[in-house]
Amino acid sequence: MTKAWIEAMRLRTLPVSVAGVIAGTACAIFYGSFRPVPAIICLLFAVVAQIASNFANEYYDFRNGLDRKGREGFRRGVTEGDISPKAMRNATYGLLALDAILGCSLLLFGPWWLIPVGIAIALFAVGYSTGPYPLSHHGLGDIAVVVFFGLVPVMLTAYLQAGSWIIWPVALRVAIAIGLLGANVLIVNNYRDYEDDKAVGKHTTVVIFGREAMGGVYLGSGIMSLFLIFQAFSGTLSFWWLIPLAACLFILISLWRKITHSRGAGLNPLLGKTAMFLFGTSVLILLAVLTK
Repeated sequence: MTKAWIEAMRLRTLPVSVAGVIAGTACAIFYGSFRPVPAIICLLFAVVAQIASNFANEYYDFRNGLDRKGREGFRRGVTEGDISPKAMRNATYGLLALDAILGCSLLLFGPWWLIPVGIAIALFAVGYSTGPYPLSHHGLGDIAVVVFFGLVPVMLTAYLQAGSWIIWPVALRVAIAIGLLGANVLIVNNYRDYEDDKAVGKHTTVVIFGREAMGGVYLGSGIMSLFLIFQAFSGTLSFWWLIPLAACLFILISLWRKITHSRGAGLNPLLGKTAMFLFGTSVLILLAVLTK
């Protein structure tokens, strides 16, 4: 039973939420404004929100008949009968309640408008998979990931530490870069699930535009992200930082080639590697700022 819950968390994808907070903290440090307490709360908030979204995705896809036993992706505990639908639903909303508490604690470091932002994040966590217009079913999941795993965590983490929007010139470019790399994780997920999603009428961007086109988007998004990161810090970093950026480009191309030549369960390791590429990139940004 414990194993089923751990699988439902989709640990391979959790670096996506961690990366945004690391990158946002790097932006705050760049402006001399590191504050550990809001940074830690932002990290906990982001991880809990992603797990809640993963639970909601599993519960609502089962309830709406969009999952089947023996699918290519991660084992779905509810579909396979390892977890009851009621338990998964309760866990989803229990985590959202916990996240609301964490979000309210951030009011000690920021203004009132954090409340509607927190509500929007909670709605995204559930609305990604359900509601009158589920984002993941209508080709909007990729855009939502750029916003809620890139723009929101990077900008807010940096803002809550800096105490002002002085961070926005650097943080905005970094946020878009992190969001695009986060969307790449979703592309691999949907690349793997292409046949399953198409069969049940789930219109992800891979179903809409096809594997070949979205493979190109994966590579293009990665290159754009590295360019934005270079542009954000080009005036302050030494020439030697081009070497790790070049290494990132090499890794990106290698992942892209493997992804476009893989199918089904063979994409599961590449999903984790794409998430770790994002995480590694955020750590690289942090190291670059710390050693400037």
